[in-house]
Amino acid sequence: MTFILNADTSNAPEKLGAKATALAELQRAGFPVPAWFVLSPDACRASMGGTAHAGDAAAGNEHLEALTPSAQIRVALARAVARLCPAGEPLAVRSSMLEEDGATRSFAGQFESYLGVPEREVADRVADVWRSAFGRRAVHYRTAHHAGAGAGLPAVLVQRMVAADAAGVAFSAEPVKGRRGVAVVAAVTGLGCGLVSGSCDADNYRIDRTGRILTRSIAHKRFAHRLRSAPESGVEIQALPDHAVRLPAISDDQARAVAELARRCARYFGMPQDIEWAIVRGRLYLLQSRPITSMAHIPDPDGRLAVWDNSNIAESYSGVTTPLTFSFVRYAYAHVYRELCRIGGVDETTIAANERAFRSLLGLVRGRIYYNLLSWYQLLALTPGFRYNRRFLDQMLGLREEVRVEALDGVDCRPGFTALRRVWSMAVVAASAIFSQITIGRRIARFNRRVDAALEIPDIALEDRRLDELVAAWHELDRRLLRHWDAPLVNDYLAMFFHGALERLAERWFPEGERGIVNNLLSGEPGVISVEPAMRLREMADVVRTRPQWRELLCRAPLHVIRRKLDAFPELRQRYHAYLAAFGDRCLEELKLESPTLHDDPAPLLRSVGELARAPRRAPSDEPSLRAAAEGRVREVLGASPFRRVVFRWILRNARARVRDRENLRFQRTRVFGRVRRIFVEVGRRLHALGLLHAPRDAFYLEVDEILGFAQGNATCVDLRGLAALRKAEFAHYRATQAPSERFETRGAVHHGHTFRACTEPRPEPGGDARTGQPCSSGRAQGRARIVTDPRAARLEGDEILVAERTDPGWVVLFSGAAGLVIERGSLLSHSAIVARELGIPAVFGVAGASRWLRDGDWIELDGASGTVRRLRRRDEAQAA
Repeated sequence: MTFILNADTSNAPEKLGAKATALAELQRAGFPVPAWFVLSPDACRASMGGTAHAGDAAAGNEHLEALTPSAQIRVALARAVARLCPAGEPLAVRSSMLEEDGATRSFAGQFESYLGVPEREVADRVADVWRSAFGRRAVHYRTAHHAGAGAGLPAVLVQRMVAADAAGVAFSAEPVKGRRGVAVVAAVTGLGCGLVSGSCDADNYRIDRTGRILTRSIAHKRFAHRLRSAPESGVEIQALPDHAVRLPAISDDQARAVAELARRCARYFGMPQDIEWAIVRGRLYLLQSRPITSMAHIPDPDGRLAVWDNSNIAESYSGVTTPLTFSFVRYAYAHVYRELCRIGGVDETTIAANERAFRSLLGLVRGRIYYNLLSWYQLLALTPGFRYNRRFLDQMLGLREEVRVEALDGVDCRPGFTALRRVWSMAVVAASAIFSQITIGRRIARFNRRVDAALEIPDIALEDRRLDELVAAWHELDRRLLRHWDAPLVNDYLAMFFHGALERLAERWFPEGERGIVNNLLSGEPGVISVEPAMRLREMADVVRTRPQWRELLCRAPLHVIRRKLDAFPELRQRYHAYLAAFGDRCLEELKLESPTLHDDPAPLLRSVGELARAPRRAPSDEPSLRAAAEGRVREVLGASPFRRVVFRWILRNARARVRDRENLRFQRTRVFGRVRRIFVEVGRRLHALGLLHAPRDAFYLEVDEILGFAQGNATCVDLRGLAALRKAEFAHYRATQAPSERFETRGAVHHGHTFRACTEPRPEPGGDARTGQPCSSGRAQGRARIVTDPRAARLEGDEILVAERTDPGWVVLFSGAAGLVIERGSLLSHSAIVARELGIPAVFGVAGASRWLRDGDWIELDGASGTVRRLRRRDEAQAA
C-alpha cells in the first residue's frame, strides 16, 4: 500500500484531505506552492492496527496516547522527507482532514500544526497531529457545528518550510462586509504564525480590483517570529530593531501582488478564498487556500442596488402569486410601458437601450409581487423633469414613504442632454400630453371596440379546442390587445394628473379643513360600471327580502340545491344569470389567474344576496345631495374670481371623466384577464388529460413561455409534471413562511443572502383610541368592527363596519352590507374608494395597523370626511352595553 502521496500521484480528496487537495489543484495550475507530500489516512489506520476506525480513536484516550507511526510508516516517512529536503531543510507538519477547510466549516485552529520541524522529529509530530484530530477541542467543534462525530482518519501534510521575510493572510473579498470587489491583506514581519495565533499586530491593506489601495494601516511591530537556527527546531520570537518597528512589512506593490494572488485563487475555485502566503527574498509563495466560510450567505454591498415595494401592488396581487400569473403580468408590464414611452415621445433607440428596466419593473420575492422602484425611476428619467415628476410617480405607485436620495444615484437621468435638447424633449412631452388629452375620448372608444371584438364568443368554444389551438388563441389575444394597451395607460396618467391638480387647487383656494370637498365633488358620477355589481346585489336582495324561506336557502343551502330550485323563482333566476353574464369574471384577487371566478363558484354571490336580504333595506345613497352641496360650496368660494372658477371647473370636469373612465377601463381589464384565465384553465385540462400534469390546476405553476414552448417545440424542459410539482412545493413553503417587508433593499443577486426585511425600523403605530387616515368617502358611521382577512367566509350584519388590511374589486359583494369601511391600504383612486363613494358608504383608507389595533366587536365611529376613526368602546364593554 502507498502511504506517501503528492500532486503527481493522487487527486483523491479522501486520500489527500481537503487542504492538500486544494494545494494539489493549485500546484497543477501553476501557482507558486512550496514542495510537499501527504501521509495518507491509511498510514494512521495501519499504525492503529489496521482495523480501527475514527470513532474508536475518539472514544479511547489511552489508545490515543499510545498512537504513533509504525515502523513501516517511519521508514516511508524518512524516505519521503529525504526526497523533499535533501539538504535537511526544516518542514511544516499540518493536518489535512477531509472535513477541514470546507465551504461551510473551516475547522481553523482545531488541529495541531508544527513549524520548523527537523527531519528527526517528523514522525513524532505526525503522531501529535493524529491525536489532535480526535482531541477535545476538535470534538467540541464538531458538536457545536453539527459536523457529526464520525470524522474520517486524518491525512498529514508535510511541506518544505519557507523562511519568510514577511508573511500573512489575505482574503479575496472582505469577509465581514462581504464586498467581493475589495481584497484584504494582512502582513507581519517574519513568519505568519504570529498573525494566525494573534500574538502579533499586522499591517492591513484594502485593495480594489484595479489595484488601488483604498486603506493602509501600518502596525507597531515589536517582534517577529522566525525559524530557530540549526540544530534547534521550531520557531522563536525575535525583537525587531527600533528603526523597523514602524516600517511596513511589505511594499505597496507586494501588497497588490498578494491581493492578486488571493483573487487568482478565488477565480480558480469559483468562490472567495482565504489564503496564507509568504515572501522570501522578494518571491511570493502560496501556502494554503480555503473558502471564506463566513461569506456563504452575505450579499455583496457593492452589488447593484434594488429597492422593492409592494404597498400599492399588493392591493391587486396580495399574498403568494403563482408562476403563471407572475410571468403573464411581467410580460404585460414590459409591453405596456414600452407603449407608454412611445406615446410620451421617447425614441426607439432609447427604449431599446433601457430594455433591462422594462423587463424588471416587477419582481417576485418569496412568491409575492413587488415593484422594482429603481427600474420605474429609470423609465421616468427617460423624459425631462425627473425631479418634478418623481413625486407624481410616487403617488401613482402608491408609495407610503419616499425612496432615500442615495438610492437614486444609479438612476441615469440622461446627463448627455444639452440645454437645447432638454427643451426640445420637454416640448415633445408637453405636446404629447396635450394631444393625449384632446384625443383620449376617441382613444378609449377605439380601445373598447378592440376589446369587444377580441372577446366575441369564438366560433369554436375554448372548451372544444386542442392544445395548439388554445396557444393560438393566446397569441391572437396578445396581438390584438396586450400589445395595444394604450387607452388605459394614457387615461391613468391623465386621471392622476387631473386628480392631483384638483387636490392642489382645493388646498390653495379653499379654507383649511375643507379638503374633503374633493371626495364629494367626485362622487355621484354617472356611468361608473364598478357601482353596478353592488346595485344589482341590492336589487336581488330586494326581490328575496319578502321570502323568508329563500333568505335562509341562500344563506345556508349547498350550491347545487340553490341552483336546482332557482327555476321556481324566475325573478331571482333572471337577475342572477344576468349578473353572471356581466360580472362573472369578477372574483376575489381577480388579477390572479389562479383565482376562481363567480362562474367557477357563485356561492359567495348567492350568500351575499341572502345576507343583504336579511338586513333592513338601506336608504338610497345621499351622494347626489353631497355632490350638489359641494358644487354649491365651489360657487360660494370661487364666485368672486371668474378665472379661478373657470380653471377649477375645467380641472374638475376632466378629473371626473378620467376617474370614471379609469374604473370602466379597469373593468375591461377584468374581462381580458377573464379570457386569459379561461384559456389557461383549458390548457391545464388538456395537459392533465394527456397525462402531463397531475391535476389541471397545476398549470398555474408553469410560466407562460414554458407552456407555449411545450406546444410549439422550443421548450427547454418538457417534464411539466415534475416542474409543476417542484414549484408547488416551493410555493407551499412561501405560504407557510413569513412574508417579506413592505419595503426592503437588496444588493447584487436578489435571492442570495438577503432577509427581505425592512432596512429601517417600522414607524411605531399610534396609541390611544383614535387614528386618522385618508378620507375617501364622506359620511359618518357607528357600529361594531368586523376584521376581515378572508372575504370568502365573511358575512356582515347591518351595523358592522368592515376593517381590512386591503381590498380588491371582488370585495364588492361585502360592501353592500357594510355600514362603513376602514382599510389599511389604498388611496382616493382605489377601486374600493370609488365604489364606496358611489354607494354612499363612509370610508377611510390608509389607517395604519387598523386590523391589529381594532378587534372584532369593538364599537367604533368613523368620519369619512375628516378621515378619523375612533374606538368608542372595546369589545368587552360593547357586549356588556
